[in-house]
Order: sequence, then structure tokens, then C-alpha cells
Amino acid sequence: MNTRYKSILATCLLAFSASAGMAQAETKVTFWHSFSKASGEAIDEIIANFEAANPDIDIEGEYIGNYNDIVAKLQAAIPANRAPDAVIMEVTRYGLFADRGVLLDLTTYLDADPLKDDLFDFAREVGVYEGKNYIVPFNSSTPVFYVNTDLLKQAGYDDVPEMKSWAQVEEVAQTVTDALGGDGTYGMVAPGQFTRWGLIMDNDSDLIDSVSGEILIDAPRTIEAYQWMASLVHDKKLASPDSVADESKGKELFTQGKAALMFDSTGSYGGLKSAMGDNLAVLPMPCNVVCRVPIGGAGIGVLSTAEKDVQDAAYKFMSFAASAESNAIWFAATGYMPINKQTAEQPLAIDALANKPGIDVAIGQLDFAKGRPRPPVVTWMRATEYDMWQAMALGQRDVTETLTEFAASTRQEAERIAR
Repeated sequence: MNTRYKSILATCLLAFSASAGMAQAETKVTFWHSFSKASGEAIDEIIANFEAANPDIDIEGEYIGNYNDIVAKLQAAIPANRAPDAVIMEVTRYGLFADRGVLLDLTTYLDADPLKDDLFDFAREVGVYEGKNYIVPFNSSTPVFYVNTDLLKQAGYDDVPEMKSWAQVEEVAQTVTDALGGDGTYGMVAPGQFTRWGLIMDNDSDLIDSVSGEILIDAPRTIEAYQWMASLVHDKKLASPDSVADESKGKELFTQGKAALMFDSTGSYGGLKSAMGDNLAVLPMPCNVVCRVPIGGAGIGVLSTAEKDVQDAAYKFMSFAASAESNAIWFAATGYMPINKQTAEQPLAIDALANKPGIDVAIGQLDFAKGRPRPPVVTWMRATEYDMWQAMALGQRDVTETLTEFAASTRQEAERIAR
């Protein structure tokens, strides 16, 4: 074959190879999430497993920050046409984006997916806003009560005492502070926002009624709950003020042995257990007036601006992530609750339940767990609550006055959004 024909043949083969490569090109899905450390490793494993089973789909997972960071960065990315294809959305905040048409209605996908029959009712419900599915559940949680048993022993306790009411919690926190406070140790960590909501609920109130949408920020039992929580920091000095403005400081104090008690998400279990080992005990949340806890966590949503093939690929990944096999990886590594009815039958889940004491506490609370409201005003309310809490906890403002004004502002914002 002469040189000219060899050149023509090589050109044709190159063109054919390029064409074949294009036909097999990956569908790329940019996925924003909020998972780092142990949970980041678990989500990476799930992504890798999905890509191995679906070599034509590339899931580009990107750690963006916490739930607040995701909301802020998504709001900035949308007008700049830099939004991802799929995103983790906290269960009370996605309503804002669903209401504005940012998130794709996934009802048709989910109705055709056998997965829907495997999801627990609570998990399926968290994705429903105004009768349509906008997120597929992934990480679900309730708050739980963590105890540093070593500090309790140093304070004179032989065993973990009963702490089913606020009074009992406060008594233990006071004992630890009296015994160890000279070394800069606190009885407890100031409650973070998720657990503040939980403490309000176990005082038989709420921030916003999940059914009627009524604003309850200034309800008597809500005010009572904030008065108690703020008093732990400013008046009684049982909780460190450092964790009021920065919730991550509280977890540092707890894992470093500088605080004995901490209300936090069950999703923190994996990291806490790794850091503290046998010194960690997990209790249910106290039932001050009633036994009630909020359901937290997040699900995965798809952006309505993504191309149809990308939307299809994104949903395929979301369904895989919610499968029993993937959910067992997630549950065992993090402590987030199983969302799939078949998860408990998976070897990883069986092993975790048998060998990780306390990982099942949140599951036991499901009998009295309650979903929270998700209309658009909740995103504004939650962002604003941080400043309100800081002012109350640090003694800068009166609790009743602050919550009365906050409730009025929230009602005005809800009306503004509705117009």
C-alpha cells in the first residue's frame, strides 16, 4: 500500500475512532454536597460504586460546605448560570427552590421507580412539597443526646444518670461544671439550631406549624424553651459562649473533653465515635413536656436547567444512593438513619447495629419524630434565627422581646414572599 493510501486510511480510522468515542462519551453530572471527613469518604464510596456499575455516567461530586453554604452559593450560582446539575438540599430549605421552579419535579421518576416501595414513609414524606416530589431522601436524622462518660466519671458519676427532663439535664451539667469547671470544662455544649428546634418541640411547641404554617416563634412554650436554652450560657454559665456563634466549636469542646453533654444530630455519630471510642454514650432526647423530635437531614434534588439526559443520569444516581446497599454504607459510616426498609438486612448494617452502641437511638425515636415545615419563608427564618439566638444566649437582648419581634418579622416575610 503506498504512502498516499496509508495516509487516507489512517485519517479514516482516526475519524471513526473519534466518532465511536463521542458515541460512548460520559454523561457528566455535577453534584454539590455537604459531606466531608467520614461522611465525605462514604459519599465518595457510593459514587465510585455507582460509576463502576454505570461507566457511561460520571458523577462529579463537589463538597460545597454546610447546608447554609449550599443555599447561599446556589442562590449566587443560578443567575450566573453556574448552578450544578444535582444538589443536596436540607429538608426544610428546598421549598424555596421548588417554589421558584429551580428544582425539577421528580414525581414521574419516583412513581416509575421500584425504590418508592422500599422507602420508609418518613423518608418519602420529606421530599414532598405541595403534593410533588422535589428531593429523593439520602441522609435523614433526628437529634440525639451525646454524653462524654469519662467526664461524668471525673465528676463523680459511676453510671450515666437519667436525663429525661430539662431539670435532670441541667442538674448533671451543673454537677460537672462545679467539679471540673476550674479546668475550663463546661457541663454542656450550647444547643445548635437543629437541636434548638428539637428542644422547642419536646416542650410541646414549634417554630412554624408543619400543617397550618402558623408562625409559633412567639408562642409561650417556644419562648420558655429559648429562655431555658439561653440561660444555660449567659445566666448559669453551664455552656460555653464560644459555641453560640460557631456551632463547630461546640463539637470541638465535646470531642476534646471540655464539655460533658451535647445535643446534636445522629449524623454526627460516626465522627464522634471515631474520636471518642468507648467514652461516648448516646441517649434519646429529653422529653420535657412531650416526647417529640424533628426529622432533619437532606435529600438530593435535580436542577430544572440541566439537560434531559443529565437529569435522567442524575436521577439514576439518586435512586442508587437510596438503595439498601448504598444506604447501609452510609448508615454504618455516619450514623444517619436508614431510609430504606431493606437496609437493616445488609451485612454492614447488621454489623453496625451489633457493634456500635448508640447508633440505633435515633431509629428508636422515629415513633415520635415529626417532619418540619418547608415553605419558602423557612429558609429566611432559619438564616435570621442565628442572630436572634446569639443576642439572647449572650444576654444582649431579652428573650420575650426578641422572639416577639422575630415572629412579627417572619410573618411579614411570609406575606411578602406570597405576594
